[in-house]
Amino acid sequence: MSGAAYTRRRWLNNLMLGVTALCAAVSASVLLAILGYIAWMGASSISWSFFTNLPAPVGETGGGIANAIVGSAKVVGLAGLLGVPVGVLAGVYLAEYGRRGRFAFCVRYAADVLNGVPSIVIGLFAYALIVRPMGHFSAFSGSVALAIIIVPIVLRGTEEFLRLVPHTLREAGLALGLPRWKVVMRVVLPTAGRGILTTSLLALSRAAGETAPLVFTAFGNRFWEQSTPLFSVGGARVSDLGYRQPIATLPLTLYNYAISPYEDWHRQAWAAALVLMLFVLAANLTARLWLKPSSGAAL
Repeated sequence: MSGAAYTRRRWLNNLMLGVTALCAAVSASVLLAILGYIAWMGASSISWSFFTNLPAPVGETGGGIANAIVGSAKVVGLAGLLGVPVGVLAGVYLAEYGRRGRFAFCVRYAADVLNGVPSIVIGLFAYALIVRPMGHFSAFSGSVALAIIIVPIVLRGTEEFLRLVPHTLREAGLALGLPRWKVVMRVVLPTAGRGILTTSLLALSRAAGETAPLVFTAFGNRFWEQSTPLFSVGGARVSDLGYRQPIATLPLTLYNYAISPYEDWHRQAWAAALVLMLFVLAANLTARLWLKPSSGAAL
């Protein structure tokens, strides 16, 4: 290679390296600008009463979002209980039993399509499926809508992490005489466990920030939800924990406050956005830190 050609390639390499670094810096700066602006606008309204008090009456200043924080925890928690097991079991089937075939292809394709469906459409589906027959909005319908969002994310993530488990581990378990289902339960799933938990946390963090499905389902509530007894077991009453009533959540509260004509509600909307952002950021950091130790050992 001549000296001129080598010099040209070196300069081209440095140019492209600089362009990629510039693009990375622009992407990071946009993210930092958004996070910084939300923190700047929302930090001034953060206080202990903001986390512990109920919303003030309309037109009055003050109040908090305690009901929205608890409501988000309840709705997202139930959505995780409904969606994560379904996604994990479906991912196990695709990775261990249905790697090929028309049915497996249809399941993967349906999961990919469902993952791209707008969340407002999922909310409308949950409205027609649950809210209309029940005759009222409820926290349960909101959890079902978020669970539908969670399932395809967990499904595809579980399948990919299970595929990363070396086949030698499966063969070793089978060579010891274990049935295939025990190999999956005792060898494959524990090996990919950190990755599956990471995927579940990321799916929950995405569901926690969804607003459109909750507009059609949870609707919102400015008060605490009242539990209703469902049935009695051994003299002890089992309640619905308020899941059959409309419920406040952080994304809904943020949306309602942001479009209101009250300046104090606008400040609280920024504070709610900061709380929601910190939750999502904490979930993502936890997921990444959780996955990092297993990158060289488990997978």
